[in-house]
Amino acid sequence: MLLAGLASAHAQRLVLIDQDGSGPGGSNQMAMMVLLQSPQVRVLGITMVSGNAWEPEEVQHTLRMLELIHRTDVPVVPGAIFPLVRTEAEAMQERALYGSSPWYGAWGDLAAHTSRQPYHGAFVLPPMSEGEPTTKPLDEDAAHFLIRQVHAHPHAVTIYAAGPLTNIALALAIDPEFAALTQGIVIMGGSLAPQTDDPEFATHPRHEFNFWFDPEAAHITLRAPWPRIDLTTVDISVKTRFTPEMMAEITRAKTPAANYIAQYTGEFYYLWDELEAAAWLDPKIITKSRDLYIDVDLTRGPNYGDTLSWTAASKPQRDLQLVHVQEDLDSPRFDKLFIQLMSAPPQGSSGAQAAGSVK
Repeated sequence: MLLAGLASAHAQRLVLIDQDGSGPGGSNQMAMMVLLQSPQVRVLGITMVSGNAWEPEEVQHTLRMLELIHRTDVPVVPGAIFPLVRTEAEAMQERALYGSSPWYGAWGDLAAHTSRQPYHGAFVLPPMSEGEPTTKPLDEDAAHFLIRQVHAHPHAVTIYAAGPLTNIALALAIDPEFAALTQGIVIMGGSLAPQTDDPEFATHPRHEFNFWFDPEAAHITLRAPWPRIDLTTVDISVKTRFTPEMMAEITRAKTPAANYIAQYTGEFYYLWDELEAAAWLDPKIITKSRDLYIDVDLTRGPNYGDTLSWTAASKPQRDLQLVHVQEDLDSPRFDKLFIQLMSAPPQGSSGAQAAGSVK
């Protein structure tokens, strides 16, 4: 099996997950589960950031997911609720000036009126269909938790960032050594020239939600001195898809993770964050990449938050970092690993205890 081969080749790689964990089920939760379900990975903690939903609600969904897949050994840490600079009110003003975006995340249908989730305020916790968690988040903020973990494991931890980059930017602002003390960062963000008729990208190909929601945080993160930056953009993400056939195969496993997905994941969409996680686990999934210098447009106009890119020959005289931009993938290899991980029994200490208790 592909999963067994990976486990024997790489022992307990350390990762910190930073995610906008909307739920229940869905892409954000499944992406975290890719790492949580892997026998080759030790997840040191999950930090939450507002993005697709508000951070307080995401914390609850993620705590409950960990309970249901038997991974309560992994701490969940509250993080940034609001972007560094961009505000909801400004985003609404931009909508009137420049037109609307298909997706506003936590700002929901107050903005677009066609949201995939009901709109509510930042500190409102709606009823949870999967049940309320009994576990609690850590009494620590995300930025300081990230810094503490990286200093405890110098040059051994990868940062997996799959939402807006607010927590990462705050950690960088607090600790100038933070980036250099990691093994690197993998990011789902940015868009260059995706080949798609998806209306979210077809007429505005440089727009991508994670960078757009907090452009200043993305700008700060991309300029930090990471040992390595890997970027999963919209361009490669739209080449993936969660299908009913994949769901059916996962459902047959009847494991805690498979049961959680079967009950709470009802959307068949791109696997952007899942691809980011799987490609870190198995680099052979990525068949083509390109080295570019990446930044974010911070001008307050219609392109605020758009992705900027340059080759080595064309880049300006700025302090930019080289980014490994993923361009193409081995889809069957990715799909196989994803299905195996979502079907696997629980990993980690609480998972082992739960699995061992079954008669």
